[in-house]
Amino acid sequence: MHLTEQIDAIRVAVSGKLDPARRSALGQFMTPSPTARFMASLFTQGDGTVARLLDAGAGVGSLTTAFLERRFSGWGTFNALDLVTYEVDPLLQGHLRENLSRYQVLGRARGMDVTVAVHARDFIETAARQLLSGDFTPCTHAILNPPYKKINSDSAHRHWLRTVGIETVNLYTAFLALAVDLLAPGGEMVAIVPRSFCNGTYYRPFRERFLHKVSIRQIHLYEARNKAFRDGDVLQENIILHLVKGRPQGPVIVSTSTDDSLHDYRAHTYPFAQIVKPGDAESFIHIPAGPAGCPIEASGAITHSLADLGISASTGPVVDFRAREYLRTHPGEDTVPLLYPAHFGPVALEWPKAGGKKPNAIVQHPGTQKSLYPNGYYTVVRRFSSKEEKKRIVANVVDPAVFPAGYLGFENHLNVFHEKKAGLSRELAYGLFVFLSSTLADDYFRRFNGHTQVNVGDLKQMKYPSRQALTELGTWALTQQNLSQEIIDERVAALA
Repeated sequence: MHLTEQIDAIRVAVSGKLDPARRSALGQFMTPSPTARFMASLFTQGDGTVARLLDAGAGVGSLTTAFLERRFSGWGTFNALDLVTYEVDPLLQGHLRENLSRYQVLGRARGMDVTVAVHARDFIETAARQLLSGDFTPCTHAILNPPYKKINSDSAHRHWLRTVGIETVNLYTAFLALAVDLLAPGGEMVAIVPRSFCNGTYYRPFRERFLHKVSIRQIHLYEARNKAFRDGDVLQENIILHLVKGRPQGPVIVSTSTDDSLHDYRAHTYPFAQIVKPGDAESFIHIPAGPAGCPIEASGAITHSLADLGISASTGPVVDFRAREYLRTHPGEDTVPLLYPAHFGPVALEWPKAGGKKPNAIVQHPGTQKSLYPNGYYTVVRRFSSKEEKKRIVANVVDPAVFPAGYLGFENHLNVFHEKKAGLSRELAYGLFVFLSSTLADDYFRRFNGHTQVNVGDLKQMKYPSRQALTELGTWALTQQNLSQEIIDERVAALA
């Protein structure tokens, strides 16, 4: 068995022994060897006599050893390799030290000097201290599979990050930002991370700082995190990033594959303006799915923002666990309808829903009134969809004729399109529904959204047909006996 395969076998065995609660707390998802080898293959800078490699959250050393294997196979000219690794889990530390010591022996046999540092310290605090003091040697390369876990606003991690000017909400983006700061000018990084940082308001400060410091050379997209991490229970879409610090941004290679076998690997090159749109205040990172381009982006008719249309989008204001005392299973004289995603079936809205797990009503009360909308026509979009669903955007129309009350409650798992917190015209509501239900809109949305959550900010980022075109689309939809996906797609394609 090849040494990298032995290490992968260790990774699988150790992963099964990790305490699930601790694994969740640390956000641990270790890298399989095929993914590690592919990541190592993306480095292009092999010149020089010394390579200093950073691997933060190193696990059993899969990524570092993949980098060493590439050098041992003949890539690069450096004969001194300085390995800087971080791992806080004691079980993994032992395997990491043992695996890297074996590569030290292999390196000596090839006339290469391999030095190893395994830091059993918190990477965020240690890196922040180094950056504040300036007492560190910059790295020439970094290879990362950082932990994935939210950072609490009052945590020690958030404090240390802010001391060095980093504002972010997840460990993986914190690791990326710190690793960039520890790189030398011209240094390269390859990292596998969830795609969620590419959009969303919470990640905007990170994106702005990140894009200012690095140029993106390649983005590789896996269909889902459980394709790249086959033995891990994670469903985020993943990307592998190849980055260079402090160099001019040029065209970007976007490659894709279904899984880490790379059997259907495809790659195309795009101008950076197609990845981050010029003038985009949010700095969303778009990932084109193929060379054909996006019809919506090329369209002269689908160019309007929601603000242009005079339409607002808001997250449903009723957070059920905060309003438990007002929730009711059955409608009553003092209640109004409360709508969850579960009330919207594939064919029609079902309210009240008999035998459902969710409440059907909320008490109309001074404590709830500000969360209610007047009864009317609304277009709604689920905030969450399962990864297995064909459509990321799942839209429906609220018909006021279904409800007896003067007001409606929208639960927090719905996004609501409205006009100044009142209903839309019937035709406009249906026009929005048809456009959002089209494959064209869904494909466009997936270019900048890589997870199963649809945020209001994402819906505001999209471009829409004019108000008149949407109204005409809704008028047409109301005459159709059967709005199949094929019919919707044909009609919307004609707009573009």
